Amino acid sequence: MIKIVQGDITTLAVDAIVNAANQVMLGGGGVDGAIHWAAGDELYEACLKVPEVRPGVRCPTGEARITPGFKLPAKFVIHTVGPVYRDGQHGEPEKLAACYRNSLALAVENSCTSIAFPCISTGIYGYPKEEAAQIAVREVKAFLGEGRDPAQPEMEVIFCCFSGRDANVYRSLIA
Repeated sequence: MIKIVQGDITTLAVDAIVNAANQVMLGGGGVDGAIHWAAGDELYEACLKVPEVRPGVRCPTGEARITPGFKLPAKFVIHTVGPVYRDGQHGEPEKLAACYRNSLALAVENSCTSIAFPCISTGIYGYPKEEAAQIAVREVKAFLGEGRDPAQPEMEVIFCCFSGRDANVYRSLIA
């Protein structure tokens, strides 16, 4: 099931919220900063413990990592790094799609039945919102439509949009 909400992702009581993180995973601006602030210092400490795959990189673009949610109502934070948009011709669509696939896979591995995504890469990373939303919805629909184990509970996927305009873009795509 897919839901669209307008609001603050840090207030959602779901199994996992997705953080549009940077590769170092130690906080930043936008949704990343808001999640770190709301979760408390323990999130920063947990992110420090995530091993670097190369200097300064704990989570490469397109991949995902999971930590507890600490002071958030969500049990987990799934950190994923979206691509910086150049022109859409440098692997950006594939990397953004991988963010959704890898985040959903981590949610399943951790027995999550609800997950909330922000609009990944559409802030300072400059991804055009409509194109990013099309990729997000396509990947989530593909995930929800795959042959699922009947014993596995259905996943509720929320697209949490900060603005009404963004929420309307997602609503138009799932109608």
